[in-house]
Amino acid sequence: MADNILIVGPAWVGDMVLAQSLFKFLKQRHPRSRLDVLAPAWTLPLLARMPEVDAAIAAPFVHGKFDFSARLRLGRELRARHYDRALVLPNSLKSAIMPFAARIPRRTGFVGELRYVLLNDARKLDKKTLPRTVDRFIALGLDVGEMLPAEIPHPQLRADAAGARATLARLGHERPKAPVLGLCPGAEYGPAKRWPAEYFAEVANARLADGWEVWLFGSDKDAAVTRAVQAGTQDRCLDLAGKTTLTEAIDLLALTTAVVTNDSGLMHIAAALDRRLVAVYGSSDPRHTPPLGARATVLYLDLPCSPCFKRECPLGHLKCLKDLHPAVVLEVLDSTRDEERGTRGE
Repeated sequence: MADNILIVGPAWVGDMVLAQSLFKFLKQRHPRSRLDVLAPAWTLPLLARMPEVDAAIAAPFVHGKFDFSARLRLGRELRARHYDRALVLPNSLKSAIMPFAARIPRRTGFVGELRYVLLNDARKLDKKTLPRTVDRFIALGLDVGEMLPAEIPHPQLRADAAGARATLARLGHERPKAPVLGLCPGAEYGPAKRWPAEYFAEVANARLADGWEVWLFGSDKDAAVTRAVQAGTQDRCLDLAGKTTLTEAIDLLALTTAVVTNDSGLMHIAAALDRRLVAVYGSSDPRHTPPLGARATVLYLDLPCSPCFKRECPLGHLKCLKDLHPAVVLEVLDSTRDEERGTRGE
């Protein structure tokens, strides 16, 4: 294996968390390897919390635009780093331009979007053999024909306790003296991945009645749904949507005792922080992108119409989520009540 590796990382937050399994695997197998990750700027806070990453390189491209000349220019700039190998995790044509322009001797990725010219180690993706995203990432780090390892390392993000205290101080909130339930009611992909806000509110009310704090996590795009949860709890939660950076959200999630979330980037972050996690799946498939954590429980009805992978329910009933009632989530949380009471995020 080459000693100097460039990894072209994914654009989605959740996928970048899963990519840490590949980074950990490569470092375990080749401790002296240098791992640089080329990724969109919004994922760099994640890479900063992954000790396996030696350098994070911002890809200054507008989402959805090809920007061929800019990609070619960046690739030429990367020649000075003298990479021995590139692993291209996204399956797009544009993601393979930079390693090619950088003249990296070995460029590995899956076949897709006519990338044969750009990749000289193109692999055919067998989705049945590699059902999970994390399996596919790991496979690109293996030699051709090599089997997946028996154990795939789980993502493990570092949190900064001092950073969490500073963020709470900025928000005018004291460090919690009671267990904290984190709720992540958003999902950028669309409504078909969002458990109803009133269900989140019911879970919040149950924990508030037990003396817990409840914190609502999300970006500014999730503010409407967190406000709906707040309305259902008489504004008794700490609403963080749009008020924290991704770095701050990582640190604050590390303070939670348990987290209830949709299939989202925050779900993968909570799992990588080893939080007690209940993950609710609707239109997506937990067999494809499950949270990788020993303390994660996935709730999924596996209806005949699931997974549809649609942004909105094509049948108009959203039964995959509406039929997963709050009592089920509370039962999972209650089953580990003793553990939760004895655990405080530090």
